[in-house]
Amino acid sequence: GRSSSWRLVASSVVEFVTLGIGMGSSGGDRSLEVAGDDPSCVTIVLRGEDHTMGNAVRYMLARRPGVEFAGYSIPHPSEDRLNIRVQTVAGGESAAEAFGGSVRDLAGVADVIAKSFLGALEEFSTSMKR
Repeated sequence: GRSSSWRLVASSVVEFVTLGIGMGSSGGDRSLEVAGDDPSCVTIVLRGEDHTMGNAVRYMLARRPGVEFAGYSIPHPSEDRLNIRVQTVAGGESAAEAFGGSVRDLAGVADVIAKSFLGALEEFSTSMKR
């Protein structure tokens, strides 16, 4: 049913976060949990991430049409948990789908920044050799 499909979407994001943009400062194992029975309102728990990832994902979620609320918290500095709360409009994209789309969008932004930086670095290196 719909409940199992949105959980599947959320769990498939784990590999993307870990391999694509997951660069948490703790260096520990990264994992993702989804809590909540309502597909339009969930809390996603990431381990091994910090405020850098939390704020970036929250920003991308807030820009997404159909997202009513996006926020994050780190319960305590000694806990290796990043809680991301997502609420979407009923009948639209599920919260887990919105999360997955936002992470993919964030990875796209990171790719553009990396290409721009590497291009500028190459240009600078070339100019220094003259």
